[in-house]
Amino acid sequence: MTLDRFPRGKTAIVAASTHGMGEAPGYSSMDLATAASLKALAQVGLKPADVDGLFIGLPDDFLSGLGFAEYLGIQPRVTDNNRTGGSAFLTHVMWAALAIEAGQCDVALIAYGSNQRSAAGKLVSSMKQAPWDAPYRLTRPAGAYALATSRYMHEYGLRREQLGEVALAARQWAQRNPDAFLRDPLTMDEYLASRMVASPLSVRDCCLVTDGAAAIVMVSAARAKDLAARPAYVLGAAAATDHRDITAMPDLTRTCAVDSGARAFAQAGLKPADVDVVELYDAFTINTLLFLEDLGFCKKGEAGAFVQGGRIAPGGELAVNTNGGGLSCVHPGMYGLFTLVEATQQLMGVAGERQVPGARVGLAHGNGVELSSQATVILGTADTL
Repeated sequence: MTLDRFPRGKTAIVAASTHGMGEAPGYSSMDLATAASLKALAQVGLKPADVDGLFIGLPDDFLSGLGFAEYLGIQPRVTDNNRTGGSAFLTHVMWAALAIEAGQCDVALIAYGSNQRSAAGKLVSSMKQAPWDAPYRLTRPAGAYALATSRYMHEYGLRREQLGEVALAARQWAQRNPDAFLRDPLTMDEYLASRMVASPLSVRDCCLVTDGAAAIVMVSAARAKDLAARPAYVLGAAAATDHRDITAMPDLTRTCAVDSGARAFAQAGLKPADVDVVELYDAFTINTLLFLEDLGFCKKGEAGAFVQGGRIAPGGELAVNTNGGGLSCVHPGMYGLFTLVEATQQLMGVAGERQVPGARVGLAHGNGVELSSQATVILGTADTL
């Protein structure tokens, strides 16, 4: 076991922005990422030339670390184009924190953009199926998550109505967010009657297909005080991986968020009970339940009961996916960076009608591919240092 020397509270997110949420016809993925980045930099009076650490992973450009630097007209000292799916952007926070603390860069820009809805109108995956899986033609990614859901139902007696609680809570949060793509009311009867996609998952269990972009700016804690009124300090950040294809997942009811979460909490010196806002990668309703358990908010097999009665909805005991999540707010191919933007905005106190009063500690959690890669980031306000 190696000694974890994560630089708790030594770096901070000072700006967070989105752009082109929902539909942005006429924009490329690069255009969208650029617009979100310029917004974030402008929030703290910085320019692209100030960026010397660049972290990005566009869905349609596997060399986007190079292409984005060229597009912005910069020559960063550190460039990361990690490809672990939607968890990548939370690992970017981890590496940016380490790079800033080590003096490898001073201003880190983490960005993402996708025109998936305008360009394709459907989920697009760059993942190739393993040759031993391909003959079975499992629908990806919905079929993969349906397998995990079915197994969880078998082992723990989860009911569709409990999955529905996740979808309804996300929609209620989205109704408080003017940028959310779906804001119409959603009832349990409507959820249960929704079109099946991959049994037992219906269309209301599945993430949106939208356009959109997000960006955050990170600097040292010392510099953060001069740039932002309420920086979001990085208290802990950890990642874990245990498979690629769903058919190789060691346990369909347990993700390696157990590992990333435990290490992030240890780095932060906090526990789940200390968290005020929880932003989870809800590509499917089962994700929210698995991550609530694996990150320690409830015990294994208890998440279905845990979310009942509006517990994670506005006014509930635990604020989860306060922007509406990937289920009702935005999901442009990969959602991970949006968890960080929302957690940051909540700690900065700028979340408007959906603002959680007195939010001091925020957890953002990213998921990659088929429950394959997990990454957890814990953020805090100045009084948590």
